[in-house]
Amino acid sequence: MPREERTIATNKKAFHDYTIEETFEAGIALTGTEVKSLRENRASLRDSFATVRNGEVWLHNVHIAPYSHGNRSNVDPDRTRKLLLHKNEIRYLIGKTKEKGLTLVPLRLYFSPAGRVKVELGLARGKKLFDKREAIAEREHKREVERALKDRTLGR
Repeated sequence: MPREERTIATNKKAFHDYTIEETFEAGIALTGTEVKSLRENRASLRDSFATVRNGEVWLHNVHIAPYSHGNRSNVDPDRTRKLLLHKNEIRYLIGKTKEKGLTLVPLRLYFSPAGRVKVELGLARGKKLFDKREAIAEREHKREVERALKDRTLGR
């Protein structure tokens, strides 16, 4: 019986603060107790980001809570973690992140069907304040239209 993809944590704020241009799937180098903690859904992607240094991609500010039954093998919950990508993807990201305004933001953390922990990275461009307001107005308008259609079909 094949397993399904299971989401651990999502970064909802990233979709509000950035426009996502591309996404990448990356593995993440973790310790055993960190994986056990992730199985308990104890992670947060708030204010996290990724950088490319010395030909490697690093994930910063991801909080993985210490494992509840762990002992001295627990590591710092906010440590910098290495991401595992193909060399050509890393080269591509080096070129893209040097462009003005582009950054790497983790969008979600999940278990793949094979049971591995993966990170979905987004190549993102920061939104201006008016862009955020426009997105909110568009979302509210869409809700009003949906509500009106629902009322109309129900005959209210």
